[in-house]
Amino acid sequence: MAIRIVRLGSGRMPDEGTRIGTVRRPPRGVAKSEFASGNWYDVWYPNLASSVEAMKLGQAVETDAQWREFEKSFRREMKAPDASRSIELLAALSKNSYFSVGCYCEIEARCHRSILRQLLLEAGASIV
Repeated sequence: MAIRIVRLGSGRMPDEGTRIGTVRRPPRGVAKSEFASGNWYDVWYPNLASSVEAMKLGQAVETDAQWREFEKSFRREMKAPDASRSIELLAALSKNSYFSVGCYCEIEARCHRSILRQLLLEAGASIV
């Protein structure tokens, strides 16, 4: 049992389980009825997405220093009670379930999901 960290909209892997979209906004131009069948997500969970302000900061990143600033901002947001409890919950569920969390970004290394991966690992999650 484990969590997969995925790019939303990509093909699903075997044993991926429920796909959770940790994004601020639903995919543009996609009907809600097609979110799951289009491999976007089964459940939308913006609680683990960056705030709009941080998201804009992350999308504008061009340097390693800017990325570190975004990471500090996102980690600070994830310390809020609702977000930190969500991370703890997903970490615990990863011991007995298959599911995935993801975002739209093409490059994981410059996406909040890379930081989310670290936060889940720090919380004791099993990650593929």
